[in-house]
This record gives sequence, C-alpha cells and structure tokens, in this order.
Amino acid sequence: MNVPQSYGLGPIKVRAIADGEVDMVAPLTGPGYSVSGCSGGGGVSSAGGGGVGLRCGKGPAATVNDAMSLKVVDVRGTTAVLRIEPAR
Repeated sequence: MNVPQSYGLGPIKVRAIADGEVDMVAPLTGPGYSVSGCSGGGGVSSAGGGGVGLRCGKGPAATVNDAMSLKVVDVRGTTAVLRIEPAR
C-alpha cells in the first residue's frame, strides 16, 4: 500500500500474517528511520538496501518517523485490518 512521501517510507508490503501479528516491509525514502509504540509484540529490523521490517500485533498505534501512525485494528487468521494516518 502506498503512503504519503512525507512519512519517509515507500510502499508498505505485508509479507505475512500469523500468530496475531502482521509482518511488513517498506523501503526508506528519507535519511532516517524511527518507530515507537509497536505493542502486542513487535520489532524493527533492517531489511537491507535501505529498507525496514516491522512486526506488530493488535493494540495501540505505533508512530513511525514521527509522521505516521500505524495501528493493527484486528487480526483474524490470515487477514488483518490496518489503520494508517498522520501521527498526532
């Protein structure tokens, strides 16, 4: 899914949905990367080539690059509902 360029990420791709978590990757389009608040079990890793990986479960929203809010609203089996909006 495409996100505004101001978020510092290219298109976010969902790689897998399993065990109540969503595994995502995205290329970086800005000079840095930060994330906070990925609850329900989460982590960030370098995907190489200027990209990042993010794994989040259902819970409060994560803030990415102080610009984007990403929340896993619901996970049912291999289907997930994500809410992506500007950070507040």
